[in-house]
Amino acid sequence: MVQPVFKILSTERSEGSITTLLAVDAESGIFKGHFPEQPVVPGACMLQTVKEILQDAVNAPLKLVKADNIKFLNMITPDTPDLTMTITYQLLDDEIKISAGLISELTVFMKLQATFTGR
Repeated sequence: MVQPVFKILSTERSEGSITTLLAVDAESGIFKGHFPEQPVVPGACMLQTVKEILQDAVNAPLKLVKADNIKFLNMITPDTPDLTMTITYQLLDDEIKISAGLISELTVFMKLQATFTGR
């Protein structure tokens, strides 16, 4: 099993909002295959991290059902400084609408608007 790409350093939650400080684990095996000569964090790993942090906040398993808008704006490498993931969410009847971002200092790496469901 490949160790996670990100280490969670801290998480703050308030009503409808999550802010998580992350560190890139430069030793993660994911970098051996993506890509050996120029390692970068795959976009799928960023999406999975959003899902896992949101699942923890709402205490329920979730499934991504729609990504309305997703942008990978810069590459995250093993030496990228600590990152901040922000997630704002709205609980609806049977789904959760979110807006998420992943930044380090002034660099934006990812923006996401999506819908998750527990089904």
